[in-house]
Amino acid sequence: MEKSVKISNFATQFLGTMKKFTIALLGGACLFASCNEYNKVLKSADYEYKYEAAKACFVKGEYSRAATLFGDLLAIMKGTVKAEESLYMLAMSEYCAGDYETASTYFKKYYQSYPKGQYVEHARFYAGRSLFENTTDARLDQSNTLLAMEEFQNFLDYYPNTVLKAQTQEMIFALQDKLVQKEYNAAKLYYDLGAYVGNCTFGGSNYEACIVTAENALRDYPYASASRREEFGIMILRAKYHLAVQSVEDKKMDRYREAIDEYYGFVNEYPESKYLAEARRMLVSAEKVVKNSK
Repeated sequence: MEKSVKISNFATQFLGTMKKFTIALLGGACLFASCNEYNKVLKSADYEYKYEAAKACFVKGEYSRAATLFGDLLAIMKGTVKAEESLYMLAMSEYCAGDYETASTYFKKYYQSYPKGQYVEHARFYAGRSLFENTTDARLDQSNTLLAMEEFQNFLDYYPNTVLKAQTQEMIFALQDKLVQKEYNAAKLYYDLGAYVGNCTFGGSNYEACIVTAENALRDYPYASASRREEFGIMILRAKYHLAVQSVEDKKMDRYREAIDEYYGFVNEYPESKYLAEARRMLVSAEKVVKNSK
C-alpha cells in the first residue's frame, strides 16, 4: 500500500510538470479505459494502437505492462518523434515499477541518444535517482552509491540552476553519509578486533588499521556530520590509547604520547563531547605511565 501511494503521488507530480505530454497521456487514457485486453494489445501489429495503450497503462499505474509495450515499440518507431518519447516513457515505467537498475540504463540511453531531447533534464536527474534508489546497505558494496553521485554531479554541471538542485544536493549528502558509514563500520570492525592477530597476516595491528581507516575517512569526507566526525575522533583516541597499552617497550612511550596529543586535539574540537569523561580517563592513565617512565 505504501509503495502504491508513493508511486501514485510521483505520477501525479510527473504529469503535472509536463503539460503537453500530460494531454497526450490523458488522451491515451480516454481511448483505453482499461488494460484488460493487454494480451491482445501485446500481439497487435497496429503500433499506433499499442503506443496509445502503453500510455494508457502508464496513466493507470500499470507500469510493468507499460514498460513491456514501450519496449516493443522502440525498434519499430526508431527514427520517429515517438521513438524519443517511447524511450523516455520506458525508462519512467521501469522506475515507477521499481526496477531501478533497468530504469537507470534506459534514462542514460535516452540522454545519450537525445542530448537535446524534450526530456533530457529529467532523464539525467532520474538516471541518478534510479541509482540512488538502488543503493545497498552501508555494509555492502557501494558501487551504485558512487555511480549515483557521479550522475548527480554531472546533472548539476549540466543544469546548475535547475529547480531540482536542492533535491539533488540532499540526495548527494545522503549518499556521502552512506560512504562515511561504510568507512565507520570498517574502522569499528578493526577496533573491535583489537589485539587479535589472526587477520594481521602482513604485520601491523588492528588498532593501527582502525586509526588509518578513521583518519582517511575524516580527510576524504570533510562534509561528514559533526556527530559522525566526533565518533571517528573518539575511536581514534581509543585506538591510539589501546595501541600504546599493548605495544612493546621500545614503542610504548611514543605511542602513549601520541594518545595524549590525540586527547588534546579531541577536546579542543569537541569541548562538550559526551565522551569527555572517558577521554579524560585515558589521558590520566597515559600521563601516569609517561611520568613513571622518567
